Amino acid sequence: MFDYRSAFETAIEQVKGEGRYRVFADLKRRRGQFPQAVRRREDGSEQDVVVWCSNDYLGMGQHPVVLDAMKAAVDEAGAGAGGTRNISGTTRYHVDLERELAEWHGKEAALLFTSGYVGNEATLSTLQKILPGLIVFSDALNHASMIAGIRQGGGERHVFRHNDLNHLESLLAAAPADAPKLIAFESVYSMDGDIADLKGTIALAKKYGAMTYLDEVHAVGLYGERGAGIAERDGVLGQIDIIECTLGKAIGVMGGYIAADAAVCDAIRSWASGFIFTTSLPPALTAGALASVRHLKANPDLRTRHQERAAALKARFQAKGIRVMETSTSHIVPVFVGDPVHCKMVSDMLLEEFGIYVQPINYPTVPRGTERLRFTPSPDHTDAMMDALVEAMDQLWTRCNVARMPAVA
Repeated sequence: MFDYRSAFETAIEQVKGEGRYRVFADLKRRRGQFPQAVRRREDGSEQDVVVWCSNDYLGMGQHPVVLDAMKAAVDEAGAGAGGTRNISGTTRYHVDLERELAEWHGKEAALLFTSGYVGNEATLSTLQKILPGLIVFSDALNHASMIAGIRQGGGERHVFRHNDLNHLESLLAAAPADAPKLIAFESVYSMDGDIADLKGTIALAKKYGAMTYLDEVHAVGLYGERGAGIAERDGVLGQIDIIECTLGKAIGVMGGYIAADAAVCDAIRSWASGFIFTTSLPPALTAGALASVRHLKANPDLRTRHQERAAALKARFQAKGIRVMETSTSHIVPVFVGDPVHCKMVSDMLLEEFGIYVQPINYPTVPRGTERLRFTPSPDHTDAMMDALVEAMDQLWTRCNVARMPAVA
């Protein structure tokens, strides 16, 4: 008989042998004390840690306005939604949140999904059913959920070099002029920290008759006067056809959504299996997300503080010769290591010796040879926390013989 267990064990050993085996940190967040948390070790003992890699970018998952809304929703409506959106699972919380999200992005409608991943996969695959012959042009560094959705659609697809509009135009120009086309890209790329040229991409889309699909998951809540993302910051909200976002990062809860014309959202709602056949988000989550969005719209000072903290951390690293990847022009602070074993070693030492938690980022999330530590400073990371982090990194860079850059004063 086939040795099933051996096959699985071999697969695990292969990952371990490449130095990219992932170990989950067992964390308990402290309400009201973000970014501090308690880590439970394997022996059951506990350790106080500072979290430096959370995608809860603004700490909204701990904010009283969000927690109060969620507790009130549980008291009012109970725990679960009770079904799919089609069958008893559409509550007033869902309807109100979709209206708020549509208004935020300057669109006619919005449609909720159970996660940003599902939103991308369901929408991008379904568009190819609704638009026969659709040709998709995808940025080389698009998220795995976008890639999965595009592949699942089964249509013609072309990958253009990351943020290379000349390459994108050459691909668009070679495609049949009368074929439906879609350009799928992100605003902020989460591993390199760079930002796409939205205006340039839109110009190409108009020139070649393509729709635009923009993933703003690492930008929503963080950019623009009201936090609607890079498209708002750059003044092009009305020129993007479909915007896809998450509720699980800066908004601090869970879920995903698209915002677009009413006909687009209605068609996706009616055709997408990933929407139709899944239980809808619990009322508490949608109520918390609604409260968070309203708070973010009205409080641009959070975004100002967030950008200042990111700039401050980059400057502190550079002053020690610790290489912040040159690609980063956003709030994300990726520190280059370049080796999976060293990357995990430094991450483990930071956690065990200094109570600093940052997850190593290895292949397949990033290409081999570009392994890194990805820091996401929030408005709640203090100067003292930054000083402790930079001092620990400085010590470990010397101890582990990680290459440095010339220090920047």
